[in-house]
Amino acid sequence: MSDYLRIGDVAKALGVSVDTLRRWEADGKIEFERQKNQRVLEASKLPALIGSLSGATKTSSARNRMTGTVVSVKRDTVMAQVELACGDYRIVSLMSREAADELGLEPGVEATAIVKATNVIVER
Repeated sequence: MSDYLRIGDVAKALGVSVDTLRRWEADGKIEFERQKNQRVLEASKLPALIGSLSGATKTSSARNRMTGTVVSVKRDTVMAQVELACGDYRIVSLMSREAADELGLEPGVEATAIVKATNVIVER
């Protein structure tokens, strides 16, 4: 089975959980083979899978995603405080100023707050 990676190894390489990979398999986003009742992926397929998930299309394992509108952005030389109105919720995220600038976060812009553990990640 050395030419194959077990599902846990694939999850580690992609930076997602095994549960996420099982959901992706159920959704048809990835196809595992079964060997001795274990999910495995040909090792040669991993680079293409990583490439398909890179950049802006990378999928996160975070489930709590709230889309809303940027209400305010307070920037200093290093950090930015971004406030989003997401339905009934007010979400505030602290991030580097560089990240806020790269995302083009300004009042009125639509963005998504991704809440995972104690961190809020904002994407567009």
